[in-house]
Amino acid sequence: MNKKTGTGSKTIARNKRARFEYHIEERLEAGLGLEGWEVKSLRESRVQFADSYVLLKDNEAFLFGCRIDPLPTASKHIHPDPTRTRKLLLHRREIDRLTGMVERKGFTAVPTAMYWSRGKVKVEIGIAKGKKAHDKRADQKDRDWQRQKARIMKHG
Repeated sequence: MNKKTGTGSKTIARNKRARFEYHIEERLEAGLGLEGWEVKSLRESRVQFADSYVLLKDNEAFLFGCRIDPLPTASKHIHPDPTRTRKLLLHRREIDRLTGMVERKGFTAVPTAMYWSRGKVKVEIGIAKGKKAHDKRADQKDRDWQRQKARIMKHG
């Protein structure tokens, strides 16, 4: 349990769809440029980023499609945009490496998780290749078998 905030989990959200749709080869950690109301909403886990993706443009990385809903108690002086484009904070060499893999090697950059790290919001970016339909079926079959095996072991 985290002493400072009183919460047990550091994970804000996971992108389970990315694990289903892609073979994730590598992972990177990136910071996320947020506004104050967004941080408060993230503390309440008011985020949906199953359909979000990473776009690399002009040597910068951006997170598209991530929806952070404002709290009902948000200030009336600001007009929050839940689906605004957020900048990912990466070092230049990380952006160059990511760009090279996406453009030359045919990989895709997909956000896989969002979590707290030392009081800051981080996004885990997976460098992935898309799965074919037969790969998805094989994964589903394997998950079902693991579940069945656990039931058999539990009940004897």
